[in-house]
Amino acid sequence: MSLHIKFVLFCQAYSLVLMSGSPTPDRVPPKTPWDWTVLSSAPKTFPAEGFPADGVRSLFFEGPPYHGKPTRVFAWYGAPPDKPGASFPAMVLVHGGGGTAFAEWVRLWTGRGYAAIAMDTCGCVPRGTYGDWEHHADGGPPGWGGFGQADEALEDQWPYHAVADVVLAHSLLRSFPEVDPDRIGITGISWGGYLTCIAAGVDFRFKFAVPVYGCGFLGDNSAWLSNFHDLGAEKSSKWLAHWDPSVYLPQAAMPILWVTGTNDFAYPMDSLQKTYLLPAGPRTLCIRVRMPHGHGGPGENPEEIRVFADSLTGPGPALPEIIGQGRNGRNVWLEYAARTRIVKAELNYTCSRDKWQDRLWETIPAELDADHHKAAATLPESATVYYLNLTDDRTVVVSTQHEEMNSPS
Repeated sequence: MSLHIKFVLFCQAYSLVLMSGSPTPDRVPPKTPWDWTVLSSAPKTFPAEGFPADGVRSLFFEGPPYHGKPTRVFAWYGAPPDKPGASFPAMVLVHGGGGTAFAEWVRLWTGRGYAAIAMDTCGCVPRGTYGDWEHHADGGPPGWGGFGQADEALEDQWPYHAVADVVLAHSLLRSFPEVDPDRIGITGISWGGYLTCIAAGVDFRFKFAVPVYGCGFLGDNSAWLSNFHDLGAEKSSKWLAHWDPSVYLPQAAMPILWVTGTNDFAYPMDSLQKTYLLPAGPRTLCIRVRMPHGHGGPGENPEEIRVFADSLTGPGPALPEIIGQGRNGRNVWLEYAARTRIVKAELNYTCSRDKWQDRLWETIPAELDADHHKAAATLPESATVYYLNLTDDRTVVVSTQHEEMNSPS
């Protein structure tokens, strides 16, 4: 089969998946701990005084009850300058551990032509310092993980509230007249990436999702194994059964871009791979060697996120697509389709079998055959894991799946 035919078939399959993920009036998510009737309706909003910021406005919206009492969720909202009849694409922005709603993050997206909302998911307001934000009197449970809340009712645990807050923020965005409800995406960082994974499986209305670092299978070898050890086997099993993203991601049908680094301290590459193989929709990987973990530049600004969003909400050229990969002995290869010029191909590999977080990764050039949309490389004999990266003339990166070589006998 020619590469052209493969590409045509790939595009046809991609289109079918996109159609299956489009919102329809009779499509209701499967049963979850959340009440979809409540989450899919725009929440009430309230003024949020005393939070000045340029180019955005502050507000509270009504969250789910906590210990029987109403809650209010702080959020920043912004949109590009008004244009008569304008209908903007939009983003839901989910902060990570130690964070809160960030006005700068909203401004990043309004500067790109998007409306955007960033909500706090831990019952706080953006007053204080990183990791020590002021808890609001009407806020929900504190984060992160909610491991210490495992004995409480599900609706009083942090993951329940945090996911509900994210979906309610989406519902609120959809109610704004300047927002196109069919062009709304979500991205989240670290714990926000974890929440993005769950939201993608719970809220079918998202056009696309971009978890940064976050993934599922937290009980395998994540940064929170000590928390599960402290909970004990029974409570850990219950937490994972309710709150691990792997429970919900098989329901996700929208395109998902997975952005992470080889040595992420919290979400190892093996857990990431098990996670991104779960959703039914198209997936794109962007895995950089030793990508830093954090808000600001590392987690918010990767150009791949903007390009991915623009290609799904407007006419922007898509990220390159890896449509095939394989290995014959130590010879590895990929095939790709791209509307932009590929300028570099690289082989990334490690010879280590240590913890994923501690492995030394090395990068060598791969042979790029642009005429036939292929790249190939030869693995060093001692390589234990490898994957290939492509870079186009916009400096955006896409990755193959990694492959682990058989352990020595």
